[in-house]
Amino acid sequence: MKTTVIIQARMGSSRLPGKILKPLGDSSILDYVVSRCQMIEQIDTVVVATSDQPADDQVQDWCKHNGISYFRGSEHDVLARYYNCAKQYPADVIIRVTADCPFVDYHLATKLLAEMDHNRFDYIKLAGELVRGFNVELFSYRALSYIFKHGHQERHREHVTYYGYEYPEQFKYKTVQAPSYLCHPELRVTVDTIEDYQMVEQITRQCTTNKYVSSEEVVAFLLANPKVASINAHVKQKPVR
Repeated sequence: MKTTVIIQARMGSSRLPGKILKPLGDSSILDYVVSRCQMIEQIDTVVVATSDQPADDQVQDWCKHNGISYFRGSEHDVLARYYNCAKQYPADVIIRVTADCPFVDYHLATKLLAEMDHNRFDYIKLAGELVRGFNVELFSYRALSYIFKHGHQERHREHVTYYGYEYPEQFKYKTVQAPSYLCHPELRVTVDTIEDYQMVEQITRQCTTNKYVSSEEVVAFLLANPKVASINAHVKQKPVR
C-alpha cells in the first residue's frame, strides 16, 4: 500500500498573508509541518502542493532549497490541485495535511494509516471533538478521483473532502475513536490569524523548541497554561461557503 502525504500550502491568506513561512522556533511553520509529516511511519512521499500564483514562488523556492517534493496547481480549485498532485505522485492512500497546522500529530497519522487496512476503506473518520489543528485526513486515491469527478459545487472545489462528508453513503468509511488527549475542542493550535501565530510562538518559547514535540505534550502545556491558550481562544474558524 503506497502512501503519499500531500500538504496544502500557499502564501495567500485573507487573515494572515505569508503565514506558512513565518518564523517558528528555529525554523518556520512550513518546516515544522513538513518535518513532522516525515515522521509518519510507512509513508512513501511527502509533497507540498502549492498554487501556480507568483506569490507561491517562495514556497517552491523553499521546497527546492530543502529537497522537498512539490506540486503547483490551481489557487482556488484546491480539489483539482490535490487530484493532479496525486496523479503526479501516485499512491493508494493519501494523507491530507494543511500547512497552517505546525504541530500536526504524526503519531495519530501513523495509527490511522494502519487502520486503512491495505486499502479496504475510502476514508478514516475520527470520532470525537478534537483540538483544532491536530487532525489529519486519510482517504484512498479512488475516493479522491470520485470526488474530483462528482464534486462540482464551489465548496467541494475549495474543501478537498467536503463532498465525501456530504454524501457518505457513496464511500466506505471506518470510524476510529480519537485519543482522549486530543479531545479538547476548546483548544486551537492552527494558524489563521495573528493571535494564532502569537499562541504557537509561545508554545515554542515556553514549552519546547523541539519541532517533534508530541501533540500530547502540547495539549498538556496548554491545559497547564491557560493564559497562553487564551491568546487565540476567541478566534472563530471561517465557515464553509
